[in-house]
Amino acid sequence: MTPIMAGLFVFAMRVLDMSLDTLRLLFVMRGRKVLAGGLGAIQATVFILAVSTVLQGPLNPLTVIGYAAGFGAGVIIGMMAEERLAIGYVMFRIYSPSLGVQIAQALRNAGFAVTEFVAHGRDGEITVVNSAVARRDAHTVHDVTLKVDPAAFITVDEVRPLQRGFFRH
Repeated sequence: MTPIMAGLFVFAMRVLDMSLDTLRLLFVMRGRKVLAGGLGAIQATVFILAVSTVLQGPLNPLTVIGYAAGFGAGVIIGMMAEERLAIGYVMFRIYSPSLGVQIAQALRNAGFAVTEFVAHGRDGEITVVNSAVARRDAHTVHDVTLKVDPAAFITVDEVRPLQRGFFRH
């Protein structure tokens, strides 16, 4: 294999390796054991191919560059793939001083389960709206909320549902 081809091969293997690694870690955090294990086995194979090419014969600067550049590119590509897959659930917490009830109703009308309650903030009484949704629906919840109250304070956390509940299908 020519030095240029070896560098490109290592780059491609590292992109694949790190993309799989990023996805594997995210699946581990979401409790997807079998999927994480399968990705780990594939990732290990790809990693061995990349490292063995880098360490083969005298040190080739192009394989080292391919290794480093593939690492960075693979992380980015893995994160983009994970965003597109949108696996899992998120918890929206929406804080609104005056339009919380309307936000809750708009989300219910859009088919989402919502819990609302009155709280006391720095400037007085506010409504807090909680809604656990599939990650693929996060943009919809965000858009519905901002349509009702563009000034709402919104936080989003990853969640792992433990028992029952209503999720839009």
